[in-house]
Amino acid sequence: MHFSIPDTEVRSGENGSTYVAYNIHVNGVLHCRVRYSQLLGLHEQIKKEYGSNVVPAFPPKKIFTLTPAEVEQRREQLEKYMQAIRQDPLLGASELFNSFLRKAQQETQQIPTEEVAIDICLCNGQKVTVNIFTSYKTEDVLDAVATKLDLPDDLVGYFSLFLVREGVDGSLSFVRKLQEFELPYVSITSSRSSEFHIVLRKSYWDMAYDSDVMENRVGLNLLYAQTVSDIERGWILVNKDQHRQLKSLQEKGSKKEFIHLGQTLKYYGYIKFDPCVTDFPEKGCQVIVSAGNNELNFHVKLPNEQMKEGSFKVTRMRCWRITSSQVPIANGTTNPCSSGQFEIKLELSFEYLMSKDRLQWVTITSDQAIMMSICLQSMVDELMVKKSGGSIKKMLRKRHNGSIHRSDSQQAVKSSPLLVRNGIACQVFYSQL
Repeated sequence: MHFSIPDTEVRSGENGSTYVAYNIHVNGVLHCRVRYSQLLGLHEQIKKEYGSNVVPAFPPKKIFTLTPAEVEQRREQLEKYMQAIRQDPLLGASELFNSFLRKAQQETQQIPTEEVAIDICLCNGQKVTVNIFTSYKTEDVLDAVATKLDLPDDLVGYFSLFLVREGVDGSLSFVRKLQEFELPYVSITSSRSSEFHIVLRKSYWDMAYDSDVMENRVGLNLLYAQTVSDIERGWILVNKDQHRQLKSLQEKGSKKEFIHLGQTLKYYGYIKFDPCVTDFPEKGCQVIVSAGNNELNFHVKLPNEQMKEGSFKVTRMRCWRITSSQVPIANGTTNPCSSGQFEIKLELSFEYLMSKDRLQWVTITSDQAIMMSICLQSMVDELMVKKSGGSIKKMLRKRHNGSIHRSDSQQAVKSSPLLVRNGIACQVFYSQL
């Protein structure tokens, strides 16, 4: 997740006075609006809980009203502070930090705590309506859905909630996996668009774990619905003969056999991303990226209109990085900066072992770059658990119930501190495979 404070605004207080609000964005979207005093309060709580030697530097108080230049300086300092907290394995995963962000999100969107109904979509388009409180965090909503579906506790961690955007043609675009620092009801409501939905989908990559899920009737139905949906969307490739076999199994109601056949098909279990741009094998190539089977798969359109396919295994990636920068929005004039509006440009770059002793950087420019990075990290996590002889069940359950710190899950992937230069932020992840 990329945290930023790109701007501030002057707002009116309850007594008629004004104050400066700092707009905290996550992945380029407004998450919450906070005052300096609120962040100072968070800082003091973190110091009390974890000690002064662990907490990053916080911008000092000022006696007099800040000048515009001082407000800008404080904005930059607070942005670095929030990024440093988020990147710290202990502080960034703490309930103290996450509960602060959830409360601030709810206050910013001015949504009172009350009981509401929320729709969670299954992969087959069916909606599951659950009654929750607006203050429920992601884990609480997932638990409510599992209870409604009668999914056993030991299988809940195999699934996650994803925020997706549905196109007019029915296509799905993955925005992000819902995180521990947000309130799903507030997130979906603040999008203010019927295009956005919350979808329940499996959260693991290795198809060997399908057998755990299929032992349960509800788990089997969820996995079957996802497989059928991925085939219908063209995410899984099927030839005519395979299509006939699948149709026959569907008509017989042979769900396990249907899934077993699906497991043999190309791109089973992959997440397909929106068309984007890559510099491989040449700069400016259009590409469709899919994540699955411990790899990123590329379908590249070359400048000569030819299509080329290639895969990049996560086991051959030395490291990867997320880079974000502000780009002026074109306004139809000769000067794109005259509008004063900017959008966030995200890039995922990875250093890949192309051949013995030859490493090469490959870059993808995509709004879904962070989602791609999360996919890579979870793949490495699974591989490390398998390599160490650990239990995927335990890892998934720990991740679900919040008892696992990011320091535990990032034994496989180590991240560097966020670097910010000339308005460009970059974070590097080193694979431990």
